[in-house]
Amino acid sequence: MNLAALQQEIDTILVSAATKKEKLQGICDFLEGEISYYDWVGFYFKNGDKNELKLAQYTGEETEHTIIPFGKGICGQVAVSNENFVVQDVSEQDNYISCGWKVKSEIVIPIFVNEENIGQIDIDSHTANTFTENDTELLEYICKKVSKIL
Repeated sequence: MNLAALQQEIDTILVSAATKKEKLQGICDFLEGEISYYDWVGFYFKNGDKNELKLAQYTGEETEHTIIPFGKGICGQVAVSNENFVVQDVSEQDNYISCGWKVKSEIVIPIFVNEENIGQIDIDSHTANTFTENDTELLEYICKKVSKIL
């Protein structure tokens, strides 16, 4: 994984796409297409004043999990903890919401605006034990950049 090249492409997407939705969709499409083990890439954001997340832009198989209550599943836990969550084997998680039988691992990184957790990027992989520090670093970079367009 060439972090510098990936980060440069993210920067290009963020300046070239016209709308916020196009920027987020561009990031999803790029990551899913560029990183072989990123099988589902999506953004969830806090749903108004409700204690739940709402699915925004994503790429990959459709999901029935368009609304996730805070505390439920990996995404819901990140909404409460405000911390990165890397799950190398989803079968070992008691509070995991299955998005499909093929998903083996997941990484969720929160997005902060003015020190408030307003959403997250969520990556599912069909490969267990696949995420590394490089993934965390790349996704944290993306979340910091995305926070500036929200």
